Amino acid sequence: MTLTATDPTDLTALADLTDPQTFLRPKEELRAMWQRFRAERPVHWHPVEGRQVPGFWVLSRYHDVMAVYRDNKNFTSERGNVLATLLEGGDSAAGQMLAVTDGRRHRELRNLLLKAFAPRVLQPVVDGVRARADRLVRQAVARGECDFARDVAEHIPMATIADLLGVPAADRSYLLSLTKQALSSEEAGQSAEEAVVARNELLLYFSELADERREDPREDVVSVLATAQIDGEPLTEQEIVFNCYSVIIGGDETSRLSMICALHELMQHPEQWRRLRSGEVEVDTAVEEVLRWVTPAMHFGRRAVADVEIGGRTIRAGDVVTLWNSSANYDEEVFADPGVFDLGRTPNKHVSFGYGPHFCLGAYLGRAEIHALLTALRTHVAHAEPGGAARPIHSNFLHGYSALPVRLHPAG
Repeated sequence: MTLTATDPTDLTALADLTDPQTFLRPKEELRAMWQRFRAERPVHWHPVEGRQVPGFWVLSRYHDVMAVYRDNKNFTSERGNVLATLLEGGDSAAGQMLAVTDGRRHRELRNLLLKAFAPRVLQPVVDGVRARADRLVRQAVARGECDFARDVAEHIPMATIADLLGVPAADRSYLLSLTKQALSSEEAGQSAEEAVVARNELLLYFSELADERREDPREDVVSVLATAQIDGEPLTEQEIVFNCYSVIIGGDETSRLSMICALHELMQHPEQWRRLRSGEVEVDTAVEEVLRWVTPAMHFGRRAVADVEIGGRTIRAGDVVTLWNSSANYDEEVFADPGVFDLGRTPNKHVSFGYGPHFCLGAYLGRAEIHALLTALRTHVAHAEPGGAARPIHSNFLHGYSALPVRLHPAG
């Protein structure tokens, strides 16, 4: 017998996944919450109270999440790919931005952008990442105390993506402030309207930059988009600006938050810090465990386009389905001792970059940034300790900290 979305559930009081406050609980409580979801109702219907929007499905098991990531026949991203836009009925960039486009147009746009994200093409960018991370960490160690989020982590991915896009150095602080406002808030009081304004300002910025690049193309992603053609036709203005927006949002937020969380967790787990510094674990392996443990993008979403049965429950065409990476990455059926932070963990097939047709385009670059930071930390820092309270961001999509005061003691 199959169950449908209208069936009662014994987990309705467990958590409101639409409320960012839910994700400010201690990590141990969140792990226990997701463990209950996986054990008791791995395919769970989540009602939405007090709003004129439908509820949504919550998938918490690794194999169910992977199955939907792979299935672009029965599930689409074109009605949104995160909970906020899915519940509002769609994404204004659908069919134009890579992340919320499917089918032939998705393949064409992805192939176009892949040329700019190929490892060979990115090598000079990665060299810059290593030099930047090393310099910023050395400077922070020399000061002794710093806000690691503001003084180090903020400057690595933003500068990297800005290099990739061709953003002038003078504009980078402005763009960083907009990206923070667009997806997350340092304070609970930030309104949804402020996030919309920030997104619109980002789009306007890239529209103006694309106009400049049409007249004076350079070796950057904006120039690629502004001068590209598909089937003999140039990309639309919307496709250009939405995909620039996608690159900067995706490339900045998740890498920055992963790097901040990496140091936070190394301070919380001194034995893992010792293993990293001593060379007992490889940096490549440590990068993957940081990504699994942190899971900076807690979920992605899809909308069903046909009736599908998952885990004995019937998902109806039109239903919103959310894929919780933050649960899948701790699934006991896939990861041995998932509640242990183990920098030597292997294999480590986490889903922090998603999977399938929409696998993160910037995964190679994101890994390179975290690798550069961990390398710089183990080279220049003998010991790190908190210099104050970490400040978590306020989001039901992203996980991390907007402030991380630390004291860094030099190696040697």
